[in-house]
Amino acid sequence: MGLTLKPLRDQIIVVTGATSGNGLAIVEEAVRRGAAVVATARNKAALEALRDRLSAKGERIAICVADVSDMAAVERVAAVAVEAFGGFDSWVNNAGTGTYGTLEQVPVADHRRVFDVNYFGVLHGSLVAARHLRGRGGAIINVGSILSDRAIVEQGPYCATKHAVQALTDTLRMELEQEGADISVTLIKPGAIDTPFPEHARNFMDQPPRLPPPLYAPSVVADAVLFACETPRRTLYAGGGGLLSSLLSRAAPRLSDKIMELVGTVAQQKPEDPGDPARRDNLYAPRVDALRGSQDVHARKSSTVLQAQKLHPAILLLGVVGAGIAVALSRPKDTSR
Repeated sequence: MGLTLKPLRDQIIVVTGATSGNGLAIVEEAVRRGAAVVATARNKAALEALRDRLSAKGERIAICVADVSDMAAVERVAAVAVEAFGGFDSWVNNAGTGTYGTLEQVPVADHRRVFDVNYFGVLHGSLVAARHLRGRGGAIINVGSILSDRAIVEQGPYCATKHAVQALTDTLRMELEQEGADISVTLIKPGAIDTPFPEHARNFMDQPPRLPPPLYAPSVVADAVLFACETPRRTLYAGGGGLLSSLLSRAAPRLSDKIMELVGTVAQQKPEDPGDPARRDNLYAPRVDALRGSQDVHARKSSTVLQAQKLHPAILLLGVVGAGIAVALSRPKDTSR
């Protein structure tokens, strides 16, 4: 018998990285749909402003200032959830950070910091959430990236962490199933999302960074995450552009490499529009947070691919198989034997 998760309106949801981008969109949409939220981030002022704004509307929200790279801080988040609401039903590991630049340009200490937040932060949250949800049931949702399928130049450390998060998520799912825990484990793989990420990332390139199109609004990620809070799914892609990139990398990895080598750097630079300087570089300390990026970009408000996956998980399998067949048929026959 499959897992059964509570309706969103009956849930308490923990969200990390809650004051910016995808995390902020998740919090706002969750309370709009009737859930209670425990919001956590490093930015104390932004957390307090979020709590005051949503509380004034009658929404249920508690906050906890925490850096997810610190296990003790993550354990405090769970304690706040218990104190405020008696516990939680879903835990969303969303907090993330990044750098732009080649592997050699990025100092080793910054490589480690990206792993401390993006990988160890997810590990800390997953362990704390699993400990609480055993015997109670619920969902753990990890926000990964399509860059776990397709590495990109100029973001090596970030890509490496997202590959690690995928392995962590798969291992966690298997171990929880093995012990019979009623805990759903989902990996969300967003494509390029219009968040402050390019401004928040530490930049070693000689031009201001951007996310390559097509971009999607943070509400697309929020939709995927909140669906996973109610509906067990293994993986959800948020954005069709990301899924196409993933399928291409699986079907034709060398071609995908060559495309990345040709256009990967320029596609991630926006010299004429550097964005808000008050948001730059939050690798070690919070900066100004916001829902969307300040650069002039077009972001799609919905994802047909996500909606199709919500209808049936086999949509992804069909896409992968179809891409594989297409590439196999297009390859020249080997006549050397």
